[in-house]
Amino acid sequence: MKKSLLLVLTVFIAMTASAQDCFTRLQKAFDTRGAYAVADDMHRNVILTFFESDGTSYCISGKARVEKGLVQSVFKQFEDDAYELMEKKFYNAQKQPPVIVNGITEMIYNTDGEKFKVVFIDALKPKQKSYKEITLPDDL
Repeated sequence: MKKSLLLVLTVFIAMTASAQDCFTRLQKAFDTRGAYAVADDMHRNVILTFFESDGTSYCISGKARVEKGLVQSVFKQFEDDAYELMEKKFYNAQKQPPVIVNGITEMIYNTDGEKFKVVFIDALKPKQKSYKEITLPDDL
């Protein structure tokens, strides 16, 4: 009985950690490496991260239109590569179009009560090169 309860608890914790891991990993990469400016255009390779009321999150693929540095429209991508426009009105905490900071939007809210962020993955700067270390000879 104790083993099965422990197994259920472990699976639950692992599922919760992996759900949070999506945005946490993205945020860490953008914080570490920085991002290029997001140009006004339709960006076809974005990650939409939805935040649940219980503290978990999940990520899906999508695209977003940026005009004057603000997100104007968001599309969710299906498994068959088709897109669906999120027709619900969305806005930031100040009821304005969401702003992009360091390749990731501020928190976006829509009329259905969903909370999400748009991650412009193509804006992520590449990893910096590391210097090659050497080992010194033993006979010095």
